[in-house]
Order: sequence, then structure tokens, then C-alpha cells
Amino acid sequence: MRKVLFVVSEWGYWGEELIGPLEACDQAGYEVEFVTPTGARPTPLAVSMSPGFVDPPQGKSVTSDEMARKTRELDASDRLDKPHDLAGWLPERPYPSSPTYLRDSEEYYRTIERVVTHDLPAYDALVIVGGSGAMIDLANNQRLHELILGFVRLDQPVAAVCYGVAALAFARDPLRKLSIIRGKRVTGHPIDYDYHDGTGFEGPHAVDGSNRGFGDGYVDFGPPFYPLEFILRDAVGPDGEFIGNVGHAESVIVDHPFITARSTESSVGCGRALVDVLGQGLRRYGW
Repeated sequence: MRKVLFVVSEWGYWGEELIGPLEACDQAGYEVEFVTPTGARPTPLAVSMSPGFVDPPQGKSVTSDEMARKTRELDASDRLDKPHDLAGWLPERPYPSSPTYLRDSEEYYRTIERVVTHDLPAYDALVIVGGSGAMIDLANNQRLHELILGFVRLDQPVAAVCYGVAALAFARDPLRKLSIIRGKRVTGHPIDYDYHDGTGFEGPHAVDGSNRGFGDGYVDFGPPFYPLEFILRDAVGPDGEFIGNVGHAESVIVDHPFITARSTESSVGCGRALVDVLGQGLRRYGW
């Protein structure tokens, strides 16, 4: 049986961006496991369960009745109750300023090697779920970067949706310090889809107010922290390409080992592409 590992933010995931690839894996008979940055149960963004919410850049609702229902049902189930703890699984990269930096680095890479050679072969693919929360605890998460590098090293597919694609841009070849998507074709949240205001976050840390003082469970940061399109264009370099497919109903790009999906509307297509990659050996699609 195929096994797929889903990475989900603890600061709010977009329902359809989890449901799309998850349903594809379920229908294909794959086993699915979840991991979050600290092992906390992930929370869906409320607007991703509200069909009446109008996405400002697109001027329409991007949440269907069906996807809202499926997101609520998943959230009400026990399926997300006990995700793996990424922080407890992979170590934190040592600081060069530490007096024991060299010995710490040796231990760090020994642990990474053990995870890649012993743990990761149990999985056939990695999926990074999108949503605004991904900007907070996934994009620049060094532990996630090591996880991604491990799957790439094993030549296993890595799928990412919307803001989840940022983690691919920031994951670096440890020797050349270049993004692992250098020279690749990718898609992701384009500048045309970026909010001017209303980028919000929700989740267990925000609810209890113990992290960053966000308090009552929702905070509005206005525009996104960064324009993902610009980051992706820089990350792929002159030999790669960012393909936004703005104006098209869907944008899913496969450039092995990466599967990238533009935004909410491409989540089902991301799942479909993942199954084709795992089941039929698809290595290139959408460009």
C-alpha cells in the first residue's frame, strides 16, 4: 500500500487545499499520515468553510457548499487528532555561534541521515497543504526543509499547494545554497490573487493566546507577508519558469519530483496529478 505524508500548518489551513489531495489519496487506497510543526491538531480557516465568503481579488466565492461541508466533516472527525510532531522528529539546525557548533552539527547530520534512510522510505510522497497559516510555520521551517530535501534525495514526489509552495523555494541545496526548485517549472499563488487586506490566521496557538499574543483565535495581517510569485520567479532562476496560468480555471504543474498547484481551485487537480505520478509514473505535466 502506498503511504503519503501530509504537512499541515497549525496557524490555519485552507479546507479545500487539504481535501483535494486527501480525497485523491483516499480514493486511490493510499494510507495517509499527518504531521504538524509541533504536533498540535491543525485548524481549518473559517472562511474555507463559508461558501458566502467572497475572495476579494477574484470577486467571487472560492468555497463551494460541498467543500465547506467536507472541511467541516473532516474537522469534526478524529482523523487529525494525533499528527506527528515535526519538531520532535527532526532536529533544529545548530547556531554557528554555539561553542559546540561543530559537534552539534555532526550530531545534527547523523540524525538527519537516520531519518532519511530509516524513516522516510516508509512514505511514497509528501504533500504540503496551503492556506495562510503556511506563511507562519511552514515556509521558513528548517525542519520541513530537511524533510523536503530527504524526499527529493529519495526521488519521491513532493506536492505543494498555494502558499505551501513557498517551502520548496526556501529549501536549499546544502552545498550550493540554491533553491531545490532551481531550473524547475512551478506554479503557486500569483500576485493577481494576493489580498490587499484580510490575510488572517487561526489555530491552536492563536486560540489560547500563548504564542505571539494573538489572543482570540484570529488576526488580520492585511496583505500577505510576501508576494509568492516573486519569490518563486527568483527561486527557479533563469533556466526555470513560474507558470501562473492566470485566467485559466486550474494550474497544476508536474516537473518531477515536484507537483505544484496554484491555489484553492487547483487542489483537486493536485490530488489527481499526485495519483498519476505515483500510479502511472507521470513526470511532466502542464508545461
